[in-house]
Amino acid sequence: MIPTPEPGPARSAEELNERIRDLMLRSGGRLSAEQRREYEVLVAEWAAAERGGIVKAA
Repeated sequence: MIPTPEPGPARSAEELNERIRDLMLRSGGRLSAEQRREYEVLVAEWAAAERGGIVKAA
């Protein structure tokens, strides 16, 4: 099951991407169970931010 992003002010896809990159750098690419949960939340939030930025063509 995909974790749901935490409620609060929406973050931009760019900000979330930076946080994901930082997490991967800090972990050396090997995520602990806690880091994996954080990663999954960030990715779900990033995907939602990306979908929100898509404008439908006329």
